[in-house]
Amino acid sequence: MVTATHLETELLELAGSVPDPELPVLTLQELGVVRAVRLHGNDTAEVDLTPTYTGCPAIEAMSVDIERVLRAHGMREVTVRTVLTPAWTTDDISPEGRRKLQEFGIAPPRVRSDSGPVPLTLGPTRTHAAEAEPVRCPHCGFADTELLSRFSSTACKALRRCLACREPFDHFKEL
Repeated sequence: MVTATHLETELLELAGSVPDPELPVLTLQELGVVRAVRLHGNDTAEVDLTPTYTGCPAIEAMSVDIERVLRAHGMREVTVRTVLTPAWTTDDISPEGRRKLQEFGIAPPRVRSDSGPVPLTLGPTRTHAAEAEPVRCPHCGFADTELLSRFSSTACKALRRCLACREPFDHFKEL
């Protein structure tokens, strides 16, 4: 295993500090999509970026923003590679990122108990407090919510409504 240089570590932090274009409350580091930075010479950097899902429309904007930030830091040439393996999962969102989603009014993805596939169960749209991990309302914290749409403003989120305060909210789906 190759150890990152001090400059590679610094560039990784800079690339990770870029806000996500769809969720600007999160940085790319908090979202967990910036994987690595490698130097080739003194002024050429290669960045590994893993999209939240294949075909994510924000990947281009992320790449442009990373290139801009690293060029401003003295890199003459910046290449951003889309890396699909290992695949990104919501487990890659940092605890700080989860906290920021909650504060922003988006229910963060639930923490999975294992690293296997996300189970899919078909049934009623409402979650009940008796479930192991209900989707809690980010506004009032109530656990009884209903699914309004499996897709929201982005494919990564679902639209839900709290049955206590009646406020709609986005839920960042577990992947």
